[in-house]
Amino acid sequence: MISFTVTALAFGVVFLAELPDKTALAGLVLGTRYRASYVFAGVAAAFAVHVALAVAAGSVLTLLPHRLVQAVVGVLFLAGALVLLLKKDDGGEEGVRAPADQSFWKVSGAGFMLILVAEFGDLTQIMTANLAARYDDPVSVGVGAVLALWSVAAIGILGGRTLMRYVPLRLITRVAAGLMLALSAFSLYEAVAG
Repeated sequence: MISFTVTALAFGVVFLAELPDKTALAGLVLGTRYRASYVFAGVAAAFAVHVALAVAAGSVLTLLPHRLVQAVVGVLFLAGALVLLLKKDDGGEEGVRAPADQSFWKVSGAGFMLILVAEFGDLTQIMTANLAARYDDPVSVGVGAVLALWSVAAIGILGGRTLMRYVPLRLITRVAAGLMLALSAFSLYEAVAG
C-alpha cells in the first residue's frame, strides 16, 4: 500500500534538494538545443534508474538495528543539509556535449548518459536511500522521489530560466537544507530515545 504522506514527504525533500542542482541546469541547456520531449525521455529514464538503486540501498539498511539506522540516517541528513548550505555555485554544466544528430535515440541517449553519470552518488540519491531506510516504505519513497526528479527535469527543460527569475536559488537551497536539518534532528532524537 502506498502511503500518501511518505510519498509527499519524499517528493518535497527530493524536489527542493534537486531544484538548485547543476543537473537541472544541464537539462535546461539540452532543452534549449533539442526537442524537449526527447531530452525528457532520456533524463526521466536515468532518474528512474537512480531512484531504484537508492531505494534498494535504503531497503538493505532496514535490516540493521533500528537505533543504528536512525543514527546513520540522522547524520547523513545533517551532512546533506551542510552540503546544501556550504556548496558554492559552479555555474552549471554549459560544456555538456550534445549530439549533432537530432534523432530521438541520440538526444534521449545523451540526456540519459548525462544524468546517469552526473547524478551517481549525488545528494538526492543518498537522500532517497535515507528516506527508504527511515520509513521502510520503498514504493512510497520511490514514487515520491522519481516524481520529484521528473518534475525538476521538466521544469529545467521547459522553463528553468523563468522560474529562477521569480524564486531565488538561495531560498530554494535554504528551504531544502532546513527540511533536512529537521529530518536529521528527528532521526537523531529517535536514535537516542529509542
